[in-house]
Amino acid sequence: MLRETSVTSAGERCGAWYLPGEGDAFAGQHGRPCVVMAHGFGGTRDTGLLAFAEGFAEAGLAVLLFDYRGFADSTGEPRQDVAYRRQRADYHAAIAAARRLPGVDPRRIVLWGTSYSGGHVLPVGTRDGAVAAAIAMTPATDGAAALALIARRDGLAPLLRLTGHGLRDLGRAVRRREPHRVPIAAEPGELGVLTAPGALAGYTEIAGPTWRNEVCARACLEVGLNRPTIYARRVGFPLLVQVGDQDRTAPPAAARRAAEKAGAELRSYPVDHFDVYTGEGQQRMLADQLAFLQDRLGARPREEVTTAPAG
Repeated sequence: MLRETSVTSAGERCGAWYLPGEGDAFAGQHGRPCVVMAHGFGGTRDTGLLAFAEGFAEAGLAVLLFDYRGFADSTGEPRQDVAYRRQRADYHAAIAAARRLPGVDPRRIVLWGTSYSGGHVLPVGTRDGAVAAAIAMTPATDGAAALALIARRDGLAPLLRLTGHGLRDLGRAVRRREPHRVPIAAEPGELGVLTAPGALAGYTEIAGPTWRNEVCARACLEVGLNRPTIYARRVGFPLLVQVGDQDRTAPPAAARRAAEKAGAELRSYPVDHFDVYTGEGQQRMLADQLAFLQDRLGARPREEVTTAPAG
């Protein structure tokens, strides 16, 4: 059963859904694990993530799926600002909230991220120091590598164009004026942050009612600074990295390098970036994620749970 709830981060309300989990497959003396989920660059919780959350809940895992500040019905200004440091802070707030949920084992928190948030799970999990596991699906692990991919594919002109828009928005921020925004996804050759072939169609296919195809242009100035891969060698928790071999948005080679440095379980799939949210691609991703969690979290038969000694 999906329940509306919220997470408080830096005094702002982050909208969230809580799914308490079904059955006893993951039940333990201290409760069941909780998967903390958030979307990628400019995404919202109603945009392609609910099928994953429901799959986890049906398997017996609690789920907390949240929106970042400034998105959907969350509070916070400016609206539609993708700021990776702020998003990571929201993740930490969501972890703290998950540990307080009734029936949740605070020692078995799982981080789940996709695309931009798939990169976030590395620094967030490392800094938290007590997460039980993490899943990074088609993760953006190196902003510098992503910019290099765009330059090789489209030349420098699109990057220079976005930089100009970013500087324009930054100037408006200094003057405390309404942000200057650009599209998140667009067709190749048009103005947008994600302009790989299929990006606009992929995003709009899964878009929920709260998703808006715009982002503060200042976000373009810090994409290259967001490099979760530098935390990979410090990962001390079980990590599953799922890479799309045909990914034209989040460089698969960078994700593989991060997975190797982290000692992660690495799985590759013959898919592009947005193929993982619907249909067979989504089902395969979810199945492998559940298998990983069953192995790493020790899903046990009910009789073993009820006869375990207390303490």
